[in-house]
Amino acid sequence: MFVGIPKEIKTKEFRVGMTPAGVKELVSRGHIVFVETNAGNGVGFTDEDYSLSGAEILPTAEEVFAKSELIIKVKEPQLNECAMLRKEQTIFTYLHLAADKPQAEALCASGCLAIAYETITSPKGHLPLLQPMSEVAGRLSVQVGATALQKSNGGSGLLLGGVPGVAPANIVIIGGGVSGENALQMAMGARANIIVFERSLEKIAELDRVYGDKVTICYSTPLAVQEAIANADLVIGAVLLPGAAAPRVISREDLKLMKPGSVLVDISIDQGGCFETSKPTTHDNPTYEVDGVIHYCVANMPGGVPKTSTLALTNATLPYILKLVENGPQAAIEADAHLANGVNVSNGKLTHPAVIEALTD
Repeated sequence: MFVGIPKEIKTKEFRVGMTPAGVKELVSRGHIVFVETNAGNGVGFTDEDYSLSGAEILPTAEEVFAKSELIIKVKEPQLNECAMLRKEQTIFTYLHLAADKPQAEALCASGCLAIAYETITSPKGHLPLLQPMSEVAGRLSVQVGATALQKSNGGSGLLLGGVPGVAPANIVIIGGGVSGENALQMAMGARANIIVFERSLEKIAELDRVYGDKVTICYSTPLAVQEAIANADLVIGAVLLPGAAAPRVISREDLKLMKPGSVLVDISIDQGGCFETSKPTTHDNPTYEVDGVIHYCVANMPGGVPKTSTLALTNATLPYILKLVENGPQAAIEADAHLANGVNVSNGKLTHPAVIEALTD
């Protein structure tokens, strides 16, 4: 099969769809891999690294798209990339269509088969290709939240862990899934006071067994969240409905309860955001202020640590890529119901129920 890896073009997106090690795995099985020149520069992978792994380096994205049957990316295709897709071509990447109607329409118009990393499932009901980036985003959320709290960045001027004789900051994490738990681990390392909100009783019990003597774990209700954010210095939104738009957990009215200079970090922004006042930002201009509260809503948070993210992502995606190239996309989907759950667009139509519901007027 002819596999293409274009350079990512989203603002400050340095990740790449596959490492040279992944390319070598495909080439060793007889597949042809095209890599756009400089695609891996942002994470330290040179064109020579890819060439030594057996890839053919092409000068433009247009050539990569034109020659490839399967396109491997990281971020959702931008509209000019969607225009390069065609019928009987497959794209495998993060899509997050529930929050992006123009992209959904463009993918449908292309006639391609679009498989989203974030809706592929595992036999245990997990989201195995969302997990590595959720881990990165969760850990990064505490790091960027701490930076946003600095006075020079508009925050209240607090150090998360305080110092001897000075109380630490209060962190509220809404959602105890993969992102939320990884944020929790980092917040514990920072020695902050932590409250975690979760709605799954099974997950609450699991978190309590592991962390219950170090943090406060609560069942999430609107009133409980409102009471907690009134005393919070950093609030991390980490809620997820697979494939669907993120539920709103903090309203514009709720901001009146929060302290001036406090910080909101919205990990769910790729799916539309879980705060009413959230809007996508970039690594170039990551924060903005609403009613005295600093918002961090970068839509590709893991892109801030692209080397870690690329390595983790390839570890997770490569087994699925091998299924697609060895069997062909259609046969691979028919043979694996969990891979089939990743199909968001096929034959010009949206196919994932959550995406259809989110984009139906």
